Amino acid sequence: MYNYFLTASMMCADFGHLRQEVKNLEKAGIDSFHIDIMDGRYVSNFAMSLYDMAAIAKVTKLPLDVHLMIEHPRNNIDLFLKRLRPGDTVYIHPEAEYHPSTTLQKIIDAKMHPGIAINPGTSVETVREMLRIVDHVLVMAVNPGNASQMFLPYVGEKIEDLIRLREQMGFQLVWDGACGAERMKEYAPQGVDGFVLGTTLLFGKKTDYKTIIDSVRRLDFEYLNNEKKIKVEPYMS
Repeated sequence: MYNYFLTASMMCADFGHLRQEVKNLEKAGIDSFHIDIMDGRYVSNFAMSLYDMAAIAKVTKLPLDVHLMIEHPRNNIDLFLKRLRPGDTVYIHPEAEYHPSTTLQKIIDAKMHPGIAINPGTSVETVREMLRIVDHVLVMAVNPGNASQMFLPYVGEKIEDLIRLREQMGFQLVWDGACGAERMKEYAPQGVDGFVLGTTLLFGKKTDYKTIIDSVRRLDFEYLNNEKKIKVEPYMS
């Protein structure tokens, strides 16, 4: 069994029963909860809100993994930090900020884990200096803004580059988007530290969360053979 962590993409959860979804995932053995915040400006979609994030933080003691897909996050970062807990992770997109290192320092000062999210079209070289000051790097395998997108193959080379830099820079590498069985079987053995699970493997299935999470940890995806295509309405416009 490989040593990687699994975080649940809560924009894909059933918001009619959000508290129960959190509790069920917690009991099933999920490691953390991934919260996608979208402002309709940095990305064209709106997704989870500040208050959705705060509600989940009240329900669980597990870490939150907050992905800010918003313009100029430094302008509003304090609104998020005061509702989070030490040990939570906050990702920003470097392209969304004039001085991203300043925003990352605010996250560090709040005793949280600073992270950057790297879009498919963003090269590793453009964020290389920031890799030394972050704890986590979220690699987007799809363009940000929507769930259920196709994997962009050229992202694989970027992940290989980041795996080589990881020991030197001291960050954890997390996969986000189009996280399916083939991708996990290929990149978990290479050393990706964590995977964000959405509709491809976790949500909208007949199989219970514990069976799924245990299976994913073993890279055993037989449960998918018993699944029918289920239309999932994630939290998005």
